[in-house]
Amino acid sequence: MSDKMFENNQVVIVGEIVSDFQFSHEVYGEGFYTTMVSVNRLSNFVDYIPVMVSERLVNVNEDCQGMYVYIAGQFRSFNRHEERKNRLVLSVFAREFAFLENPQEEEDKNQIFLDGYICKDSIYRKTPLGREIADLLVAVNRSYGKSDYIPCICWGRNARYASSFQVGDHVQIWGRIQSREYIKKLNDVETEKRVAYEVSVSKIEYLEEP
Repeated sequence: MSDKMFENNQVVIVGEIVSDFQFSHEVYGEGFYTTMVSVNRLSNFVDYIPVMVSERLVNVNEDCQGMYVYIAGQFRSFNRHEERKNRLVLSVFAREFAFLENPQEEEDKNQIFLDGYICKDSIYRKTPLGREIADLLVAVNRSYGKSDYIPCICWGRNARYASSFQVGDHVQIWGRIQSREYIKKLNDVETEKRVAYEVSVSKIEYLEEP
């Protein structure tokens, strides 16, 4: 992967592993596994972030729950076909994965930077208490002609600013990855609790194209 493709999608998280490693898929004989990492927010809320890691970076047969880890990589997406629809599945793809010997010396960390393009009309709204929110979907280019589609949520002044963006606009975003539970209605009688993952935006900039 070129440096440019890596630089437009950067994630760093420091947190606690809270699940076993589950096999995901294999590419050219290299196995990839998923695990969940918990990261505390300043508000004492906890985000549970899915991480995809190669068996070459960690012993996936070891019980690592309760261990603290530093992860650097990218926030990636793929479409999973279910219920006759495509569902966007997101996870952090680990390029660096290191256990922390003295986790008490490290603060929980959750940072992301994206450089991409608006690929869906923004949705601007206000909560019943008057808080302004804007939902964005940002396409970030990957190598080999692929793209990752990342849901982002803006608040306050950032929401007002983002509400005017149009499809194709070039933006840069700084923020953190957050998890959010919601109830999915399956039919008239059945519902299912699910978790959505998105980028909570702390800073956003519009880039003029040359």
